[in-house]
Amino acid sequence: MKSQSIADQVKATPTKPGVYIFRDSSGTVLYVGKAASLRSRVRSYFADSSAFTFKLKNLSAKIAQYEYVVTDSEQEALILENTLIKGHKPRYNVRLKDDKTYPYIKIDLKEDFPRVYFTRRREKDGARYFGPFASAKSVRKTLDLIKKLFPYRSCTKTITGTDVRPCLDYYINRCVGPCIGVSTKEDYRRVIDQVILFLEGKHDTVVRDLRNRMGRAAEELQFERAAALRDQVRAIQRVSEAQKVHSSLLKNEDIVALARSQDEAWVEVFFVREGKTVGRDHFIMVGTQDEAEAEIMASFVKQFYDSASYIPPLILLQHAPEDSTLITRWLENQRGHKVKLRVPRRGVRRQLLQMVAANAVQGLAQHRIKWLADIDAISQALDELQEQLNLPNPPSRMECYDISNIQGTNPVGSMVVFENGRPKPSHYRRFKIKTVEGIDDYSMMQEMLRRRFRRLKDDRADGNGRQSREGRKASESWGIVPDLVLIDGGKGHLSAALQVMLEMGVADIPLASIAKQFEEIFRPDSSEPIILPRSSQALYLVQRLRDEAHRFAITFHRQLRKKGGVRSAMDSVPGIGPKRKKALIRHFGSVKGIREAPIDDIAAVVGMTRKLAQQVKEHL
Repeated sequence: MKSQSIADQVKATPTKPGVYIFRDSSGTVLYVGKAASLRSRVRSYFADSSAFTFKLKNLSAKIAQYEYVVTDSEQEALILENTLIKGHKPRYNVRLKDDKTYPYIKIDLKEDFPRVYFTRRREKDGARYFGPFASAKSVRKTLDLIKKLFPYRSCTKTITGTDVRPCLDYYINRCVGPCIGVSTKEDYRRVIDQVILFLEGKHDTVVRDLRNRMGRAAEELQFERAAALRDQVRAIQRVSEAQKVHSSLLKNEDIVALARSQDEAWVEVFFVREGKTVGRDHFIMVGTQDEAEAEIMASFVKQFYDSASYIPPLILLQHAPEDSTLITRWLENQRGHKVKLRVPRRGVRRQLLQMVAANAVQGLAQHRIKWLADIDAISQALDELQEQLNLPNPPSRMECYDISNIQGTNPVGSMVVFENGRPKPSHYRRFKIKTVEGIDDYSMMQEMLRRRFRRLKDDRADGNGRQSREGRKASESWGIVPDLVLIDGGKGHLSAALQVMLEMGVADIPLASIAKQFEEIFRPDSSEPIILPRSSQALYLVQRLRDEAHRFAITFHRQLRKKGGVRSAMDSVPGIGPKRKKALIRHFGSVKGIREAPIDDIAAVVGMTRKLAQQVKEHL
């Protein structure tokens, strides 16, 4: 229970809209939230915690003090909440990772000869900003592209028009030469206007203007100038053609989808302008543990579009955000015009959203792979695991086991291996569960472990023991002693695994289990779970190992289920043996194809008769 002073403070909290701020005993901000009724929302954090998620339990236990700010409306509360989250970066809020560092492209139109350059500060100074971009690399890639397409200046010198000689950019048609007076302010501003139109996605407008200028140059017999403009048009068209044209229905819209993994999410954003994808970027959200996709999406929309240089009239989302009506009104105030948030259910927009979602999944997978390539992070993770689990050595070889079945059917097990923090696919093993009937995960896990450690026990009896792991063939991997055996499950799974380890005489191998709901790690020698810090490299590694075991088991289970579907449907037909079944599947492609085929077509297959064809149709 919280102290009486906090309880009294909650009772005195007004029922008006506003923002509340939770702090721990040291005054550090833990969480910032908004509410239509401050008292009701704050009181919910101090109610019965039995139904709380792990994240909410942790937060509630650490609250030592809180404060609130009353606002005139929920919309004001939303704006203030967003500002405070960006300022304090509370641990328990879903937030953009390093959102303050996101860069922009800036064009200061108050300059006589504006430059196009990189900046990390977006100010209300009348300049044009494009972004935010996810990284400096994204900005520089865009700057490189537009510099090749448009001849604006890249120097920082004061332009007087009296320089004796231009720089190299002028001679290679990368600058119109305002420094030597070849280009007037009006000529140069026309180039900058084209850059702005291009960054806005209005490529057709740029091409149309350049073609008109090319025609006038040709009429005036300025053939070199016309040729330069022609080359510029072709270059822009090549870029434009590489951008997928989606549909005449699409105009200016952003498409947002995400893929999540425990305490972080990868958000992919595609930017469609004039019916074409003119750009894409990705962002990492942290603090997503136990949060619904709707909450993650709402947090991203609020934080991203709070600093976005352009808000389109339509934003397509993978998940409808919480408080979508309130967020829509806020976006409309930001944009100055109508904005729609939509979750498409069918048609072109649905297909496009699915493509963005697939890119998010791939991006998250690449993000994980990149982490696995970080030697320092992996070394830190292994050292943390040794310390937290009280292991005799850093777990250079870890084996993780998982079970997959649907209501006891086609039960399978998986064993995945990580060596030095990285997957070792050649040592992965799959198990068909043979002796267990019905739904009994514990017995299935025990059968798999018996079969695995019987191989190890036999190898030990042969005197192989712990040999050098370098240069071993995949067939010899059974004889390698793991430094840690990890079971996907809770205390029950751990007890079942320990029983087998004792029975097989391999109880000296460190054993642990990880419970998925709260990411608790259990050891046989401790009644209390081990809670790894949410930001620890060790937890990330354990989750990666567990998720890989789950993926490997699910994949094998699906393969068996697919084969079993064909077998169960065809093997029950009298008179249809392996040869006829193979001939039918080869001819019609699938059981569905056979089911939908006319009887005469089935009878025409080699080895079939009309009577057998009728039996096939009846059984299918």
